[in-house]
Amino acid sequence: MKTSVFMVVMCILSTGIYAQKISVKPGNIDFLKNEKTVTVKFTYNDMRVGKMTEEAYVTQKVNDANAKTPGSGETWHKAWQDDRSNRFEPKFIELFDKIMDEKSGFELSENDGNRYVMTVNTHFTEPGFNVGVARKNAAFSLMASIFDTQTNKEVAVILIDNSSANSFMGTDFDVAYRIQESYAKAGRELAKFLVKKLKL
Repeated sequence: MKTSVFMVVMCILSTGIYAQKISVKPGNIDFLKNEKTVTVKFTYNDMRVGKMTEEAYVTQKVNDANAKTPGSGETWHKAWQDDRSNRFEPKFIELFDKIMDEKSGFELSENDGNRYVMTVNTHFTEPGFNVGVARKNAAFSLMASIFDTQTNKEVAVILIDNSSANSFMGTDFDVAYRIQESYAKAGRELAKFLVKKLKL
């Protein structure tokens, strides 16, 4: 019994507590009320991973993987890059559109041709970990800049800090899955934020 209690306490202490925060830099986003489709683009410029630059993090992971199994480092690196377009970004869009469709029909599109373009730049990622007896949630922070193609000006900047999904009852052993679900939450919460701010 004592051991079980200890394990639970250790899991709680090692989970890491993230309080997601969404804010708009000084400006007005009311112009979005009249839009039905906004182009979305994803970037990862100057991203830090934990306490490291992305370059240093990738180098370390590739070297560690290759030391165990030659060639596996390159496989890991390809998955690290491909997961963005295959898993993270689609989940963000899916959950965003699900909430917005219920309220206004507003949606994000990866196609060009819309007046407004939202560039979502992830500048921080915490991959987290789960080793059974101890775990830490994945989390990330991003800046969504909205650009007006008619005036060639940035018209709004929305910040999302520490987006982190739930603990999945301790079953989130896959790093990509943890990050994917955090992107899903960010898309959902951003949509809720806009619904509230725009009074949709």
